[in-house]
Amino acid sequence: MIIRVNGIDLFYQKSGQGTPFLLLHGNGEDHTIFDVLTEHLSRDYTVYSIDSRDHGKSSRVKELDYDSMMEDIAEFIRELDIEKPILYGFSDGGIIGILMAVKYPQMLSKLIISGANIQPDGIKGIYTVLMKIVYFFTRNEKFKMMLTQPNIDIEELGKIVTPTYVFAGSKDFVKDEHTRMIAENIKNSVLKIFEGEGHASYVLHSKKLYDIFLQNKLI
Repeated sequence: MIIRVNGIDLFYQKSGQGTPFLLLHGNGEDHTIFDVLTEHLSRDYTVYSIDSRDHGKSSRVKELDYDSMMEDIAEFIRELDIEKPILYGFSDGGIIGILMAVKYPQMLSKLIISGANIQPDGIKGIYTVLMKIVYFFTRNEKFKMMLTQPNIDIEELGKIVTPTYVFAGSKDFVKDEHTRMIAENIKNSVLKIFEGEGHASYVLHSKKLYDIFLQNKLI
């Protein structure tokens, strides 16, 4: 399906019935990374898996920034009159979720993020070097965004009142101390570091994430 928000077209897939549950992918991906998760969640939830702007089947744009991507999702929620959805965001999707919880504290009923950072230096150095090399040769806006954004002040995290769950893999490309700092500065958040998992190993096309939701009583 296509919906017009903030002057662009957002593609999304809707399935199931029940409490609304939004799924936001990471950089360079699309909604299909959640195919297995959606299959399981849609038994009990209305699942909206969305292609962010300049990703998947959504509109292409010349420049990318996380604030605009967040406003797209906020407008998506308003346009479809979705009441207090749960939002799970992976990587870039998690950054969008944080920004939304800061600016629109009453919009979500629950926020679950994994592999998210609030500053570019939250990413381990070797991965930053690799991204710089790729950007040098490609001038890809998606890599430029990761190298220069987000820029969320720690103090902003203190504004979040949405029940929040912060996930990461022990081998994530986000620094362990950065993930812990995020959780420590969001009131009453729950932190889970999954031993042996990477940035995306338990997320992409995997039932692991659904099992994690069950084990942590998130669904």
